[in-house]
Amino acid sequence: MKPLVVQVTYDFLCPWCWIGQHHLRMAIEQAALPMPVELRYAPFELSPEMPKAGLDRQEHRTRKFGSWARAQARDAEVVLAGRRAGAQFNYERVTIAPNTRLAHRMMQFCSTQGDAAQLALLHEAVFSSYFHDGRDIGSLDVLLDLANSNGFDGEALHAYLSSGQGEKEVIAAELGAQANGIHAVPHFQIGAQRISGAQPPALIAQALLVAAAAQTATA
Repeated sequence: MKPLVVQVTYDFLCPWCWIGQHHLRMAIEQAALPMPVELRYAPFELSPEMPKAGLDRQEHRTRKFGSWARAQARDAEVVLAGRRAGAQFNYERVTIAPNTRLAHRMMQFCSTQGDAAQLALLHEAVFSSYFHDGRDIGSLDVLLDLANSNGFDGEALHAYLSSGQGEKEVIAAELGAQANGIHAVPHFQIGAQRISGAQPPALIAQALLVAAAAQTATA
């Protein structure tokens, strides 16, 4: 049976994207659709101007929210929402606000190399590596380690990322998202329906059921 395609527009710098990803998985389980669900990932950099080496996270967040106290209050909200969704945030380990362009280029390459399930595992691994383990996901070495650990060809990926390939594709995808009216992430395109934000699993499950019914009716 033809899979139901869900396009996930996201950034690895966005904690709500990781929470939304957990909500999406819960929604897929709840919906128990008669067809498989295929996740496709589209990049959306929240801080495209970020230096390639990243910035000190405390400095970056203080500038963004006006004070470190306000930034910590936002973090506390995320930690609580993450705990409810099954995503454990360890902000005490996170010292870098990374540039995520390289990670998006990695996903671009790996989307052509492995199957959808393998890509989903890598996607989750990058989020977990950053928010749970505090690793610098703007680092080539970290990304290669994650790719290798999830069954991708690290040597081929190294050549790809070192050459600058995938840069134009990521930029084009981000411009396409903006042209399509996407200005915040996470964003889920489920059939004809669009869901913005880390919405509750029940709401996403309902959208999945509606999209599945529409797809079945037109098959």
